[in-house]
Amino acid sequence: MKRSTLSLALGMAAAVTAFPTSAANVVTSIKPLELLVKAVAGDSVQVSTLVPAGSSPHNYTMKPSQRRALEQADAIFWVGPEMETFLNRLLGGHEFDGRVVAFTDVPEGEDEHHEEEHDDHGHAHDHGDGEDPHIWTDPQLALNMARDIHAKLVTLEDMKKEELDANLARFEQDLNAAERDIKASLAPLHSISLFAYHSAFERFAEHYELQLDGVLTLNPELSPGARHIAEVQDKLRQANQPCLLTEPQFNRQWWRSITEGLDVTFSTWDPLATDIESTSEGYIQFQQSIADAVLECLPEQAQH
Repeated sequence: MKRSTLSLALGMAAAVTAFPTSAANVVTSIKPLELLVKAVAGDSVQVSTLVPAGSSPHNYTMKPSQRRALEQADAIFWVGPEMETFLNRLLGGHEFDGRVVAFTDVPEGEDEHHEEEHDDHGHAHDHGDGEDPHIWTDPQLALNMARDIHAKLVTLEDMKKEELDANLARFEQDLNAAERDIKASLAPLHSISLFAYHSAFERFAEHYELQLDGVLTLNPELSPGARHIAEVQDKLRQANQPCLLTEPQFNRQWWRSITEGLDVTFSTWDPLATDIESTSEGYIQFQQSIADAVLECLPEQAQH
């Protein structure tokens, strides 16, 4: 009996160790933010993400269960009003005061009746230098985001500042090393004309000094006009070894019709990191996955 009792006690202790009841409860809007939280906190937090695989944060509709998850969260991280438009009204209210971190500006002093007027006019704050909200694809802007995550997590009960400090320092060192390797690997692509489905790729391209010659659609929620399509097709014809970077969240046939009859290489990258495992190394693997997709544009790798 004593041995059975001891075994039961040890089993219960192991369960408590494996699933710490004191872990902070964090909700992120999109998977890349989850990866950044994991980089800073490791397994010290329980993280859930709102936008599931295959969906876009530009037009997502939240489920009632996700609304309840937000209510129970200790901290909520989202990019901001130009990205996850489905969260604008909810997170702009007072219910979540003190728990929400936005990485781009949320208009201040605006009530719910005026929020929609500003959805298309927010500006990236000191993490970015323009209006493009896809800041997580730039590794240095992502590092700034990780610092903001750290600043929030250290205020939560039961979070150990020393561990968070060490994790952030390790992440910065590993990210900078990965960034140098990626920059070297992408050097042969500087003369290749890259085209992207929408603006999500712009910050990555700018950071790594890649030649982005065109974007198929300025708004992924809307089909582009005939004039814009004609302009893009003209650029594709004149481009040097054009390569179109598509995204799994959007309809493939739509852009295939635009490029029909043109000598264009295709590669797919995923700005939402759908297939990246949620670990402390996940964000760096995400950066590498983008680089790998771009490397598919090299002539020897090309798929037409």
